[in-house]
Amino acid sequence: MSGITYYKVLMLMKRRAGMSVEEFRDYYENHHAPLAATYSASVRRYIRRYLDPLPRPETGAGGELPFDVITELWFDDEAAFRGTVHYLTTSQMPDEIIEDEQKLFDRSSFRLATVVERESAMGTECGK
Repeated sequence: MSGITYYKVLMLMKRRAGMSVEEFRDYYENHHAPLAATYSASVRRYIRRYLDPLPRPETGAGGELPFDVITELWFDDEAAFRGTVHYLTTSQMPDEIIEDEQKLFDRSSFRLATVVERESAMGTECGK
């Protein structure tokens, strides 16, 4: 039995210097996410995963992480996924998005990655 395939773009981003974690999350959820959604017609799911550092067992220190959020863009099909990847890696974002990102992110920190995720059915039917 073949599994389900998901196509995703991951965006790892750091908040702008001088912005608290609370301000960052509030602005992202209430301003940037709704704006970005207006430019995301082919995206099936738009998920923000906010990161909170944990202390290291060796030192007890937590410290800042290099990123504050991992944003996931999920796609229903490979063509929409590939088209978005091409756009994100070769085109300038609309001015409205860039201006809003400058209020929120350290844009030099952005890192993009693609994910092709395969899921297998598990449970009592597996292995029969």
